[in-house]
Amino acid sequence: MKVLLCGADGFIGGALAGALTLAGHTVRRAVRTPRLPGDIAVDFRRDLDPAPWRERLRGCDAAINAVGILRERAAGDFERIHHLAPATLFAACAEAGMVRVIQISSLGADAGHTAYLASKAAADRALLQSPLVGVVVRPRLVFGVEGASSRLFLALASLPLIGLPGGGTQRLRPIQVDDLCALVCALLEAALPPQVIDAVGGEELTYAQLLACYRHALGYPPAVAFALPAPLMDATATLAQRLPGSLLTPDTWQMLRAGNTADVADTARLLGRMPRAPDRFISPDEAALLRARGLARWQDGLMRAALAAVWIGSGAVSLALPQTGLDLLGTFGPSGGAAGLVLVGAAALDIALGAATLIRPGRRLWLAQMVLIALYSLLIAWRLPAFLVHPFAPVLKNLPMLAILALLWAQERRA
Repeated sequence: MKVLLCGADGFIGGALAGALTLAGHTVRRAVRTPRLPGDIAVDFRRDLDPAPWRERLRGCDAAINAVGILRERAAGDFERIHHLAPATLFAACAEAGMVRVIQISSLGADAGHTAYLASKAAADRALLQSPLVGVVVRPRLVFGVEGASSRLFLALASLPLIGLPGGGTQRLRPIQVDDLCALVCALLEAALPPQVIDAVGGEELTYAQLLACYRHALGYPPAVAFALPAPLMDATATLAQRLPGSLLTPDTWQMLRAGNTADVADTARLLGRMPRAPDRFISPDEAALLRARGLARWQDGLMRAALAAVWIGSGAVSLALPQTGLDLLGTFGPSGGAAGLVLVGAAALDIALGAATLIRPGRRLWLAQMVLIALYSLLIAWRLPAFLVHPFAPVLKNLPMLAILALLWAQERRA
């Protein structure tokens, strides 16, 4: 078949494009920004007229809509991208006399308890009420190494301390992206009446069990887990939605809290086998790469937060308890008003370096901090040698600071 695949540059759409091609189909990629020869530019925020869709569908035997967003850039994006544009596509498909149309929706769309789900449900109804032979496929959690939610879950699983939203008792049934693609390929070739298929994986787990499963697959020992009360998650989601690119919003938290699971019978019947369970999602060959990715997601932030705390804390203590600093400065010569200026200047510099560590990190900043720490250490060794053998090791503690800075400097990309 020749298939118009909308959203072919997304996580699910990209996987579908590869699977359809391997199955012998010809894929016409409809994407936001064309990158490959033959790509068709579409904008689901604006393409609400059937006319351009007729040309895009010319010569196609089937259409698949895999376009989706988790959060809106502008008010009304869910309605336009998830409902109005797909409904326009479906109307154009009906005019073209198309045989098969598949809509990638979301598990739980029937409930419609978030704007995301309500918009998906509206498109599902538009397809099922049309004269098309339309099939709605409803996954929710789809696991794949390139999936944004998968990367987040793996990063959370790699934490030594794992917070479990609402206690982590939510029931989940994620599906592996290759199984989802195999399911769609089977639906494309099967002569089925219009219907809804809940696309789920081979095992139902709680959120806590799922993270433990991923953690085991990545080679980590069991982690210490603790419950995050639902009211705290409500507040965190409200704040997190203000961060660009955050996957945690009040809607996504509400969908997680509701759980997402369904009967696996339809998925297994269409695949001709049980779909993979989460303990088979990650192959041994992938584990090392995914482990590194998961650590990278949070370790840099942790190191920067630790550095910032030391710099800002040092400056604040110097300003709050100036006499201690003035006594030490006397060893180097300055006294009176000059010593006070040096103390305030050094404290301000420390606080500025801490703030820059959080706001404007970069190779030059890391190098400047390494040079300054080395200079401080040499001056202390020269004028305050007793600190070298101090039981609290104030100078030796500069070594882990330098090690962290060296790691950050080495892995920083060139501007």
